[in-house]
Amino acid sequence: MKIIDTQLKDVKILRPEVFGDERGFFMETFRDNEFRARVADCFFVQDNHSRSNQGVLRGLHYQIKHPQGKMVRVISGKVFDVAVDIRKSSPDFGKWTGAVLSAENKDMFWVPPGFAHGFYVMTENAEFVYKCTDYYAPEHEKSILWNDEKIGIDWPLVNGKDPVLSLKDKAGLLLEEAEVFL
Repeated sequence: MKIIDTQLKDVKILRPEVFGDERGFFMETFRDNEFRARVADCFFVQDNHSRSNQGVLRGLHYQIKHPQGKMVRVISGKVFDVAVDIRKSSPDFGKWTGAVLSAENKDMFWVPPGFAHGFYVMTENAEFVYKCTDYYAPEHEKSILWNDEKIGIDWPLVNGKDPVLSLKDKAGLLLEEAEVFL
C-alpha cells in the first residue's frame, strides 16, 4: 500500500497495490497493523455503503461529539472527495484538500476525526464505501455549507450546474457560524 501525503498533514491518500491479469484483479484494501503504524492509530467500528446519482453532493458533514475518522473509497463510478480541517487549534483550520476517487483508480482517502467530510458524484452514479472510527450519532451530526466562500472548495461541478443537496445540507452553516473542534 502506498501512502500519499496531501496538502493537509493528517489527511492521506492510500493507493493499494493491484494484482491483475486477464481473469480480473485482486487488491488488499485494509490491513489493521499497517494502517495503524503508517496512517493513524485507531480502530474502525462501522462500515457504510451509499449510492448517489450524478450531481449529488453530500456534506460537509461531521459529528461534534463522537467524531468519526473515515477511510473512504469508491467501488463504482467517480467522486470528488473533500476533507476540511475544522480543528480551531490547527494551523490548517478552515483549509481543505480533495481527491478524485474512482472504481478505476482504486484510491482511498483517510479523513481523520476533527475534519468535515463531503463528496460530489461526477459520473452517472457512484457507490461509496467507508469505514468509521466511531458510530453514527445523528443527534451530534453537523453540516457546513458546501460553498462557503471562506473555505473556497473548487468543486468540479458537472456542466457548472448547482449540486443536488439534501435539505440538511442546504441548511448547512458557514464555518464561522459552525460549532467546531477546539
